[in-house]
Parts: sequence; C-alpha cells; structure tokens
Amino acid sequence: MGTEQHNRLYQASCVSLVVIAFTFAIRGDILGELSHVFHLNKEQLGWVAGAAFWGFTLSIFMGGQLCDQLGMGKLLGLAFVGHIAGVLLTIFATGFWHLWTGTLIIGLANGLVESAINPLIATVYPEQKTERLNTLHAWFPGGILLGGLLTFGLTQLNLHWQIKMAVILIPTLIYGLMLLGQKFPPTERVQHGVSTATMYKESLRPQFLVWVFCMLLTASTELGPNQWIPNILTTTAHLPGILVLAWINGIMTVGRLFAGPIVRLLSPITLLIVAAGLSAFGLFGLSWADSAVPTLVAATVFAIGICYFWPTMLGVTSERFPAGGALLLAIMGGAGNLSVALVLPLMGKIYDAKGPELALRYIVALPLTLLVIFGAIWLYDHSKGGYKVAKLASK
Repeated sequence: MGTEQHNRLYQASCVSLVVIAFTFAIRGDILGELSHVFHLNKEQLGWVAGAAFWGFTLSIFMGGQLCDQLGMGKLLGLAFVGHIAGVLLTIFATGFWHLWTGTLIIGLANGLVESAINPLIATVYPEQKTERLNTLHAWFPGGILLGGLLTFGLTQLNLHWQIKMAVILIPTLIYGLMLLGQKFPPTERVQHGVSTATMYKESLRPQFLVWVFCMLLTASTELGPNQWIPNILTTTAHLPGILVLAWINGIMTVGRLFAGPIVRLLSPITLLIVAAGLSAFGLFGLSWADSAVPTLVAATVFAIGICYFWPTMLGVTSERFPAGGALLLAIMGGAGNLSVALVLPLMGKIYDAKGPELALRYIVALPLTLLVIFGAIWLYDHSKGGYKVAKLASK
C-alpha cells in the first residue's frame, strides 16, 4: 500500500470525524429549540442527547469484533448509510421517540466510524500511533468549531433547527465519495499473525481494565460538559453558549494538530496527569463564571486539559496492548461513550433540580479522581524504568 493511498484513507478518516463532530455541535445547539418545540424537560433532553452515546457504545463494541472479519471499508460504508438515515429521521421527527431513535442511529454510525478509523491509523502508522491519533482526532474538535460557527450563523439568519441538521449531510457525502473504490489494509494484529483468542485474552488483563475505568472518567469529563455547555452558559454567563463551545474546540484542534512535539517531550502518562489537573481547574471555573472574561479564561484552561484525553487514551491502549488490536480500541471508545450516555441525563437531572452551574461543578470530581490514578500509574512506570511501548513480533 503506497503513501498516496495511506494519505487518502487518512483524509477520509478526518472528514468522517468532522461528521461526528457536526452531530455533536449541532445537537448541542438545538437542544433548547427541541425542548420548546417538543415540550421536553431537561432530563428528557439528556436522554435524547444520550441516545447518540448508547448507539455509539453498541456499534463500536460490535464493530471492534467484526473489524477483522468484515474489513474497515465495509464498516465505514455502513456508517455512511447510518448517518444519512439518522439525520433524515431527526429532521422529520414528530416527537420524543422519533428524536431518540434518529439520534440513536446517528450514534450507531458514529461508533462504526471510530471502530474502523482508529485501528486503521494504528495500522498505517505503527511507529507514530499516539502522535497520529492525536492529529486525526484534531478533526473532532475542529469539526465542532466549524459546526458551531455554522449553526450560529444559521441562527442569526433565523433558520429552523431542521436546516441545521441537514448541514450534517454535506461532510457525510464527502467522506462517502472519498472512500469509493479504496482498498483497506488488514489490521496490525492480523498482519502480525496474532490470534483472535489472544486478542480476547488481552481484554481481560488487569492493567487494561484500569485503563477502561480511566476512559469512563476522561470521556465523561470531556464530552458530558461539552454537550451541555451551549445550553448552560447561555443561562449562567449570558453569552452565546455555542460560541464558547466553538472557542473550546478551536483550542483543542490546535492542541491536537501540534501534539507531536508535546508527545515527544512528555510521556503519555505525564501528559494525562497535566490534562486531568487543567480539566478540573477549568471546569470548576466554568461552573462559577457569570460573565465573558472569566468564562473565556476558564473555557481556555478546560480546553487545554481535555484536548489530549481521548486520542492519548487510544494511543496508550494501542502502544501498551497491541495484541488486542481493534477490539481493545473499540472497548475503550465504547466505554467512553457509555459513560457519557449515563452522565448526560444525570447532568440534566441536576440542572432541573439544583441549577445549571452545579451540573458542571459536580463533574469536577471525575478529573480529580483521574489525577490520583494517573499519578499512581506514573509512579509504577517510573519504578520499572519509565513508559514502555510494547512491540508485536513479526510473522
């Protein structure tokens, strides 16, 4: 497989992440309108938004196990169909269950995308896994930035929420066309002759289970608040919350695009420790902010913190447990989305019962817990001579 084809697959993967990002940004922006049009309370809105994460969790678990059998190309083809169907069902929804089902289907498609592109990048760039996964996943916050600015512009034009949802179809068609006729390599695990049984055994290793637990907390810290920030900050800080979300994701995009030097300077574990500390500090600040300046300062710190969570967690998984292949990457992605599916309605319930700022403040406990766990992992690695990347033996 040549460099040109590698680049084409990488670029298509980036666009597919933009689609996922658009679904997040646009859904976050239209929650208030959906509440008004369909007479939904905040907890019901949490369930609608959470459906995307339930769908993601289900499909990425399935996709991770089927990736080697079906191939990454077929998974992305199914994702394309799911994105089209889910967006159309949402646009023509008439009530809660239509919204929930449409969002679920979009989530299923999102999960299929991640179950394919993460092992694809780990396979195509075996010596740069953490770095390349960071630059790939820059297109998620980048897509949220673009989607947030687009939906803000459409709001200024007084266009309805259905028009905003339809925008998701544009990058969907682009990545579908980019993938037509492309050949996909076998995964890294298959190339090195690692058996399916060995792959499943990797998923039961105690060290890996610790990382799964950490993924529950990192994903909830990043994606839970991000889904509610447009709605919450519009109320508490009297700002267009979608623009704050765009600001956060603009910072995340830059951070991930230029992750290479940082990853080479710091070990992944050190990077995660710094990320947890900044996330806690920024999120706490956002929960108290009531005007533009403190909101933007706190949002900037929060953005720098959460920037490296998701791709670095995937990079560490691929570097420390390469025999686990696509399955372990899928488990990590699925665990992350499962946690967000649970935390979104919980945040909505806190919003309804106690107040919007507390829905953010209570989440601070998650990155504080991560500080303790990542610190313990760093001490363990240090006692063994530092962070090590595991290598698969050649066939």
